[in-house]
Amino acid sequence: MTQKKHPTPPTIIESEITARSKLFTVEALSLEFSNGEKREYERIKGSGRGAVMIVPLSAENELLLVREYCAGTHDYQLGFPKGLIDPGETPEQAANRELKEEVGFGAEFFAELKEVSMAPSYFNARMHILFAKHLYPEQLEGDEPEPLIVVKWPLSDWQLLLSQPDFTEARSVAALLLLQQYLEGE
Repeated sequence: MTQKKHPTPPTIIESEITARSKLFTVEALSLEFSNGEKREYERIKGSGRGAVMIVPLSAENELLLVREYCAGTHDYQLGFPKGLIDPGETPEQAANRELKEEVGFGAEFFAELKEVSMAPSYFNARMHILFAKHLYPEQLEGDEPEPLIVVKWPLSDWQLLLSQPDFTEARSVAALLLLQQYLEGE
């Protein structure tokens, strides 16, 4: 299947930082599209480091998830371990570190399921979703303000996980479905 693609992105005529916090930088853009149309956009600039989300599977065929506080929704959500890629790390190294910090396991095997973007109309962040297996116990100290609750979920009940009221993060839902696709092709 062929898809028509736009030839070039619009030209950035002007950019200006309009807000900055500890986590985000908001940038206003003046753009000119190839058809001469001019528009103003705002975007959140990411750090450019990227992030990882890990779908770990134990030898007992259980998914390891974490329940943690989410400030955006002001509640606790169930999802897969995740975190930023530190400078100099590969996605696999960051995934292994995050696993050790968040669930107390490292992994001998990683497979990248997909690199995804998050709200690309407004945010330039990318996340690598990785499958991890052949887990071994190892704990590293993380940066969470309170201990995360590790939840073991039988892989055979993956569809039931989708119906859980606290399993709502789109990236975790996508990761679960990508894992199923990967395992079917294995």
